[in-house]
Amino acid sequence: MTAFCMIKLLCQATRNENRYTKRFFSTLLTQTLQKRVFSRVRYHHPEWRKSILFRLTQPFCTDEKSHTETKSKAAFGSVGRRIPHRILHLINQDGESLGNMHRAEALRLMDEHDLKLVLLHENADPPVYRLMTGQQIHEEQLKRAEKKKASPKPGVVQKELSFSSAIAKNDLETKTKQIAQWIEKKYNVKVTIRQARNSNTDMFMLFDQILETVSDKATYLSKPKVTREGVSTCTLRHMSDKELKAHQKMEKEKHSTIKKNENEDLKSSELHQ
Repeated sequence: MTAFCMIKLLCQATRNENRYTKRFFSTLLTQTLQKRVFSRVRYHHPEWRKSILFRLTQPFCTDEKSHTETKSKAAFGSVGRRIPHRILHLINQDGESLGNMHRAEALRLMDEHDLKLVLLHENADPPVYRLMTGQQIHEEQLKRAEKKKASPKPGVVQKELSFSSAIAKNDLETKTKQIAQWIEKKYNVKVTIRQARNSNTDMFMLFDQILETVSDKATYLSKPKVTREGVSTCTLRHMSDKELKAHQKMEKEKHSTIKKNENEDLKSSELHQ
């Protein structure tokens, strides 16, 4: 009987020990897994979210770009009444300097003469402004647009050729051939003609004569104009594919019309005979 009780107690103790052992290791395993999982979530995931949120909530700022990127040049025109400079140098509509003055005085003059205020040189000290009429502003904008158009684009080669209006016929043909070769290479060609003394040659007719010789390839990049007294210039360029197609189409229509008229004249003359 005593031996039976001892065996029972031993079995119960063994079961309890196994149960406690399983509970201990189960708790230990659970704690370890939780620690690993929560450590990842706690130390990695929140930080990742935090960094994303930080980036999203950063204020938009162009200060860094303003230091690295060049500012685009403002278009030429009236600045209205918004003048950021307190002191400025003013020029009147006739191009005469009125000296340095406060912006309030410049605005008073602008209103008094019913003119517009235009910024000429912002980097000067003080900045230079000019009083101009609307017509003056428009004419200056046209001049600047023409100048920009005439200036060669990056990567485009520009050749220059100059001669006198008294040029001999053979020399003009040689010059024209040289222009044609440059145009064939898609170069821009700036042609300058100087009015010869005691010469009545129309320089603009010479420009048209040169263009007529290379009209199947070239057109004006900037039309003939007088740059200074006795000197005129123009710039030729190679036509684009679209322009070439339009030119060829126009030439075909022109030849077709001429041929049609010749046939009609021939029929008319045959009838009269």
